Amino acid sequence: MNTANRLELSRLIHRFGFGPKPGEYAALLATGITTARTTVLTPPAVDAGAQAITPPTLTDLGDYPPQKSAALVDFQKARQDQILQTQLWWLDRMASADHGLQERMTWFWHGHWATALGKVQYALPMYNQNQLLRTTALGNFKDQARAMIVDSAMLFWLDGNSNTDKSPNENLAREFMELFTLGVGSYTENDVQTVAKALTGYRTVRSAGTVSFNPKQHYSQPITFLGTTGVFDAPAISDYITSLPANAQYIPHRMWYRFISSTSPLLDQSVYDAFANRDIHFLVTALASSNAMSNPLHSQVKAPVDWFVSVCRALQVTPSTLPINSNVIRYLVAMGQEPMNPPNVGGWPADEAWINISSAQTRLAFSQYILQKARFDSITAVAADDHRIDALADLLGVAQWSERTKSVLRTALNDPKQMVLIAINSPDYVVNA
Repeated sequence: MNTANRLELSRLIHRFGFGPKPGEYAALLATGITTARTTVLTPPAVDAGAQAITPPTLTDLGDYPPQKSAALVDFQKARQDQILQTQLWWLDRMASADHGLQERMTWFWHGHWATALGKVQYALPMYNQNQLLRTTALGNFKDQARAMIVDSAMLFWLDGNSNTDKSPNENLAREFMELFTLGVGSYTENDVQTVAKALTGYRTVRSAGTVSFNPKQHYSQPITFLGTTGVFDAPAISDYITSLPANAQYIPHRMWYRFISSTSPLLDQSVYDAFANRDIHFLVTALASSNAMSNPLHSQVKAPVDWFVSVCRALQVTPSTLPINSNVIRYLVAMGQEPMNPPNVGGWPADEAWINISSAQTRLAFSQYILQKARFDSITAVAADDHRIDALADLLGVAQWSERTKSVLRTALNDPKQMVLIAINSPDYVVNA
């Protein structure tokens, strides 16, 4: 066993792909780490597993009916049903995809361009945004940013409907620069006020997820911001901002933080260089090829959705088929990470923020719920000795069990369900190497 290769592959397949499906980890390991890396980082043109998941049936539900009206009850039920359908559809795609990178990157960008159901309240605009993030997930960041600055859910989330030339709302302008493209300290308050003017004129019907532009409500005079002067609309604002050197530094930093280390700074110039033309796939490849991937110091705690989807992939569980499938969302909410509902515009916390007594207790109960639908044939096919423990490591994509975890697993060698329960709650699995 090449421990270094197992460590690096474990990080590759969990951080860039939501963990392995049965047999995938061992098969990749057998090809050698270089070939395995290429495989993990090269999604197919069509992912049959993901495509097999039927999209939710979503309609424009219109405005909220009056409070205390008879229509409100039916409206709320339809709205909540559409939201649950959409959340489970995405989780099913994550768990069922033959190749994990596309969905994993869609999930990353959802946290980066954090937009929440808590305010948007309708599934349709969130679904449209999700599809936008998926199609641009590995493309060029300039194209993604240009689309996101006029995305319906984003416009509503950051008060674009309240932004007028006579009374500009600065929320979208501020967060677009601070959190999405440039980072703190790369702009001034005057830049925020000026960019906000150029973002006027855009309106969204949030129930429909549609966006329109009214030139009469748009500030069409020349503006000066971030070292340039001219007449700008929202796409032109995005194009200019994403062309700045600060953007070439900021996005690699954010991806390093999420995929490699939340505590060590990005010092590898080759990673920054890979983003020179704003090519996301090049940047992902540079991160995954960095020497940092094999550095034992760069362990990361799995966030709740990462953990849940990884378990489902290994145990061949489709989330929407679990009993009373709304409980999937209830468990994720209890663990602090509901899909399509980040806590704020900064997205979810990272790494050690997910380790606490409450989440551990919820994870255990969640595990027992998931295991009702799990398949254990890849474990029962192996002799009930240490070979079964090794097979479990391969099934789950664990680089190496600690001696302590091994000793506990040995107490359940004849009970595959209990073995898996122990394994998916062990530090060796909850923390990715």
